[in-house]
Amino acid sequence: MALLEVRGIDAFHGKVQALRGVSLAVGAGEILCVMGRNGAGKTTTMKAIMGLVPVRAGSVTLAGEELVGLKPHEIPKKGIGYVPQGRRLFAELTVAENLEVGLMTRSTGEATRERMLEMFPRLRDRLRQRAGTLSGGEQQMLAMARALCLEPSVLLMDEPTEGLQPSMIALIREAALEMKSRGVAIVLVEQRADAVLQIADRVTFLDNGRTAETVEAAALRADPGLLHRHVGV
Repeated sequence: MALLEVRGIDAFHGKVQALRGVSLAVGAGEILCVMGRNGAGKTTTMKAIMGLVPVRAGSVTLAGEELVGLKPHEIPKKGIGYVPQGRRLFAELTVAENLEVGLMTRSTGEATRERMLEMFPRLRDRLRQRAGTLSGGEQQMLAMARALCLEPSVLLMDEPTEGLQPSMIALIREAALEMKSRGVAIVLVEQRADAVLQIADRVTFLDNGRTAETVEAAALRADPGLLHRHVGV
């Protein structure tokens, strides 16, 4: 059964329609990867789920509860964590202060913070360091840790491996698998097939703002031609 379900949503950037009837679903303890060519609507779909782009038609439900119509600051409180493309950290705040922002969203506490520092031990050594001075990989860790401070039931991640070296990509993958093992539903937008096909359960392809197809990741691993057809890689 789907924990997060997106059904037939339309969304616009101004007068330009960006999404046309997009649908996807992800269950607890499942990793759904969203793929497509540039401009396919991947990031817009994530923003629509989070209320950052208005949904004009269709529905977005979390455990059966409708989210369309809620203000953007209300959706994280329902239990959806979001790691946006580009991380969007508070650069002038310290690592500790960025984590505190996440903890305040749903009034989680010290035990949650400690779990995040156990998952990303490098952050413990940098708690007093300003976020803007971290390396790209460390900033990605902090963005994930901040989102996970909500203790979310669903985690959205937009291009989390972008610009990272292989060792950091491996750490991000391990963190995603750890959250999956805890029953978190994960929606992962990613361009790098090699970074996600090892951990994804299913893949939804978008094409020109529409849902093209959803397939089992095992089928893509067995038949790379399917991947090439949708994303040209």
